[in-house]
Amino acid sequence: MQHLLGLPQYQQRIDQYLINALDNIAVNDQQLHDAMRYGLLIGGKRMRPFLAYITGESLGASIEDIDGVAAAIECIHAYSLLHDDLPAMDDDDLRRGKPTCHKAFDEATAILAGDSLQTLAFDILVNHPFSEQVKRKQLTLMKLLVDAAGYQGMCGGQALDLSATDSCITLAALEQLHHLKTGALLQAAVLMAAECAPNVTTDEKQALKEYAQHVGLAYQVRDDIIDITSSEEELGKPTGSDLEANKSTYPSLLGLQGAQQKADDLFQQSLQALRRLPYNTQNLSDFATFIIQRTS
Repeated sequence: MQHLLGLPQYQQRIDQYLINALDNIAVNDQQLHDAMRYGLLIGGKRMRPFLAYITGESLGASIEDIDGVAAAIECIHAYSLLHDDLPAMDDDDLRRGKPTCHKAFDEATAILAGDSLQTLAFDILVNHPFSEQVKRKQLTLMKLLVDAAGYQGMCGGQALDLSATDSCITLAALEQLHHLKTGALLQAAVLMAAECAPNVTTDEKQALKEYAQHVGLAYQVRDDIIDITSSEEELGKPTGSDLEANKSTYPSLLGLQGAQQKADDLFQQSLQALRRLPYNTQNLSDFATFIIQRTS
């Protein structure tokens, strides 16, 4: 497994920001606050915040501005996992090797914790002390996150995923599903970070968008491969859950070797997009490499 340069430092940075954000909330219902903390700080690789940080770093953005973007994106991601794990959706008992939120608390509390974390994301975008340059773009940042998180993005992709269960869908339909469900938030991490940087042109944003789209899809292809090739201990949850749930996956449509080839092709396309940028994008290239080599 390739090591991602700077990942531990950025993980520590975003975790501390999120701890502070929770600590600054006046507590009314203690159980709900505890469930929010559990869902947000239970662990995780912080891939989306990391992607925002390294994009900002490559483009010359202020790390303090990226803090707000990274935290908002992670709150959306955490809320989606709390709801994903519920019996009405994926019905999972484990997340990152620990009981899912509705198992550690109860279903109603897990739903409300997810709702609260979703709201916290926009609270952060509204109230984060952005620089004067980025304050003028707060509405743009919110629109990017809305597009990524809502019906046109992650939620729409989750609905497509649920409707595709117990049916064999085409490769094009699977790609559209995952472009929305997984890719949209990864794309937002890149594009929101780009909005925080000075002098990024429209063409450069387009290249960044294409990079993010290819990496986002590669992330999901690799996820599908990992689901059937890794152990439960490595994953922190039962393996083969997609097959058991009778969902279409890249290995089920393309075979294991075909799925790996698909991931490799997306990786090469992501690197081609980066070559169009006049910045040092080595960290973004390393991120793409990490995505297709990861085993958990």
